[in-house]
Amino acid sequence: MDGEVFGGFVCTVCGERHDVLPLKYSVKAPQAVLTVPQEQIEERVLLTADQCVIDNQQFFLRGRMLIPVHGVDAPFVWGVWAEVSPKNFIRSNELWHVPGREQEPSFAGWLNNDLFLFGDTINLELNVHTQPVGERPRFTAADPNHPLAIQQRDGISIETVQDIAEMILHRGESR
Repeated sequence: MDGEVFGGFVCTVCGERHDVLPLKYSVKAPQAVLTVPQEQIEERVLLTADQCVIDNQQFFLRGRMLIPVHGVDAPFVWGVWAEVSPKNFIRSNELWHVPGREQEPSFAGWLNNDLFLFGDTINLELNVHTQPVGERPRFTAADPNHPLAIQQRDGISIETVQDIAEMILHRGESR
């Protein structure tokens, strides 16, 4: 199955054996949605699987941050959201079903999810790379010295993938 390493792992936190080691984690909505009171979400937020608009003023695209995994054919993937300018959001919409759209130049975005493993990532500047029709944009960290950019460039070990799985499975628990 795509996005998993079979053979699993024994969790060093709980001691249990997990059948698969996930290679991807995704977030269903931008962090900014959490600032909208629950009773106002329906009137203020338009959320689809790939796009989000809040109050017709904040515009978000869902994308993928790919990280090579040493010794594994598939990358590790963070499925996250980036806030983009109205101009770039409109352009992205215009090209949504247009073949060849991946030839568009990249544009700026700002991460709008908390990847707690990397400290505060809200508003981390990203480069948004449009992909072929049917694929979500690829996001790369703009600051080459940010830990996320270093991982995107240099890759991570399968042990790091397991560490991430354990942190996500047991977030909020003491280790």
